[in-house]
Amino acid sequence: MLARSCRSAASTLQRWARFNSTTAVPAAASASSSATPVAPQQQLTEAAYAASVVHGRSVRAPHYLPKTHGIPAATLHFRSYHPRVLDFFVHFASHAASALGVPLSKPVHLPTQRRLWTVLRGPFVHKKSQENFERRTHKRVVKAWDAHPDVVDMLVQYLEKHIAPGVGMRAVKWHRAPVGVGQKTMESVLGHMRVDEQVRAEKVKALGEQIVQQELAAAAEAAAKEGVVQKSS
Repeated sequence: MLARSCRSAASTLQRWARFNSTTAVPAAASASSSATPVAPQQQLTEAAYAASVVHGRSVRAPHYLPKTHGIPAATLHFRSYHPRVLDFFVHFASHAASALGVPLSKPVHLPTQRRLWTVLRGPFVHKKSQENFERRTHKRVVKAWDAHPDVVDMLVQYLEKHIAPGVGMRAVKWHRAPVGVGQKTMESVLGHMRVDEQVRAEKVKALGEQIVQQELAAAAEAAAKEGVVQKSS
């Protein structure tokens, strides 16, 4: 029993040392090698750190990339009955968005939805004895900015594949049309319409006169019928 606990403690210390270890510069083997100039290492940026695989990074706070143009790309809604599981998955989604290079806002807590039920303890003589039940739905929302639609689709598919049990997600994505889409739509609609090039103002005027004559004839006929009814009465 003691040996097993010692082995588990040793393995825990090894994992901790591996997670917190940094790349050490090897010591010089001789005086001649120490005199050799060493190329300076490139400074690790937050964006490169967020896009790289680092063991144990999930326990740290995610890196939120800054917005570049302020154009909304998608809104992700999360809801669950368990707030700890919900916060865990939102933390996971923030890390995933940072790794894909998607600027994401910090999670916003929406109002908690409450629903109450009152159930009878007994159907007969225990009518006055009732029991209350409550269900709370916790909600979070994050917003993605300045990202390509393909990258947003990749993020949503990744989150749907690795979604935590007991968490629901709904994604609202914006797709923007290219410049000049109105003119192209108008041209396509006019192309499907049967527009005769020989239609002139004369034809339109003749059609209007025909409609006026029909209306006048209908009004005269109605007046004649009213006069006949008055004479007969």
